[in-house]
Amino acid sequence: MTCYLAHLSNGPSICVLSWGASGSRSVLTNQSGTWHSGACPTDTLVSFAYVPVDYPCVGKEMSSAVAMEATRRRPKHSSPSVSPEVTEENAGQWGRAWEVDWFSLGGVILLLCTAPFQVFFFVMACHQYKCSVTQPLVELYSGEATLSSIWDKAPSFTWTAVQIYAAWVFFQVVLYTCIPDITHKFLPGYSGGVQDGARTPAGLINKYQINGLQSWLITHALWYANAKYFHWFSPTIIFDNWIPLLWCTNILGYSVSTFAFVKAYLFPTNAEDCKFTGNVFYNFMMGIEFNPRIGKWFDFKLFFNGRPGIVAWTLINLSYAAKQQELYGYVTNSMILVNVLQGIYVLDFFWNEAWYLKTIDICHDHFGWYLGWGDCVWLPFLYTLQGLYLVYNPVQLSTGHAAAVLLLGLGGYYIFRSANHQKDLFRRTDGKCAIWGKKPTFIECAYRSADGGLHHSKLMTSGFWGVARHLNYTGDLMGSLAYCAACGFGHVHPYFYIVYMTILLVHRCVRDEHRCSSKYGKDWKRYTDAVPYRLLPGIF
Repeated sequence: MTCYLAHLSNGPSICVLSWGASGSRSVLTNQSGTWHSGACPTDTLVSFAYVPVDYPCVGKEMSSAVAMEATRRRPKHSSPSVSPEVTEENAGQWGRAWEVDWFSLGGVILLLCTAPFQVFFFVMACHQYKCSVTQPLVELYSGEATLSSIWDKAPSFTWTAVQIYAAWVFFQVVLYTCIPDITHKFLPGYSGGVQDGARTPAGLINKYQINGLQSWLITHALWYANAKYFHWFSPTIIFDNWIPLLWCTNILGYSVSTFAFVKAYLFPTNAEDCKFTGNVFYNFMMGIEFNPRIGKWFDFKLFFNGRPGIVAWTLINLSYAAKQQELYGYVTNSMILVNVLQGIYVLDFFWNEAWYLKTIDICHDHFGWYLGWGDCVWLPFLYTLQGLYLVYNPVQLSTGHAAAVLLLGLGGYYIFRSANHQKDLFRRTDGKCAIWGKKPTFIECAYRSADGGLHHSKLMTSGFWGVARHLNYTGDLMGSLAYCAACGFGHVHPYFYIVYMTILLVHRCVRDEHRCSSKYGKDWKRYTDAVPYRLLPGIF
């Protein structure tokens, strides 16, 4: 439901019109400063204009009522200027799903029930079984171990871990909210500071304070200074408290997810960008609010996607390397490869944080348990499995093996970064650029946002984006395989990451294309006809 100010020809009274999912108009009429339900005489309607629900002339009582209803209905607008290929039915419907099928609901409940135990299993397997994923299962089957005996051996919750994690999160909040970016002023080519995000389904364009690279540099400079000069804490502090930290990250993950869920009902940042499916499990997991915020700049999605998990990623790997040095007196070339290749990926993320505002995580996903818990727990614990494995199983690779891993990782990064650079260049120049030395080809398309606005976009069919629709994901998968291959072939444990990333990115392809189909309609069909393959040219 969307609100409008309507001016009548036979008097000064004002109506607020709301187009519901059925296309009907429900009306609140202002008479002598009081809002009343009733019919607005459409024969005397001479003009109307879109107004946000917090428009100053709308009283608190009316604003609250309309806002609550607005979050539960799809907007539907009538306009004489609608493109024949952009229908009213798909206006503003290109974000997360409005309705949930039984298969999706089953997957949601399964993940909610099992994902925390999956993380515990892989960490516990290293702690108790030197990263064997089959031995605990065999012992459980044979009766040599029980679930309670495995649980009893795991380190428990400690206040030391609470203090470490609380200090870490607080420090990242301070860096994110209190220190505006200055690195963009002296780093050529870096885009930091205040940046515009992509248009939301409701038609809004949010502003973001981009300072992730600066936060990463400050954090790692302090880490180095501590290790080299101050010795406030051991470089192995993360590894030494790894399982107790797991309990702390779960507490934060569930707390922020629950807060975002309740906030969406009671005080959403922007009600027009909320989506209620009617299913509490799906709403909790996939999120209701599109861009929940506290104040002007603290954006939940940007903070939890980038900090504290991804800033911590390289610190976790450094802690693993320090532990390997402490235990064995040396750091293996495999550990160095994992640190270097994953470090390149993390630095790339923060160097291109402004570009990240245009990706599926920010442009389409709502903020719920999937992002809140996932960024706090799943990312730091399962994305770093290779380094954890190498602490318990130091692997010194042959020169040929190490070179192959390095080439695979760098090749994947080149494809990943080049493909994303091409898309970003195409967007920034509106197609007025050269891709592979030629003028890019593209498909013109149009879409509607929930406020009824008609917008135009271009889908590039040149360069890497003419080879496959998601070749950047292909490069990402090559890099993921390189991380795993650096661990040798002694256990399947470190290869969970490539299995997970394959499932994640293939599923993301499907999700992304479903949304693009809803967003662009027939224009998307023209694009898929021009670029028929998703990830692997000639295969898939």
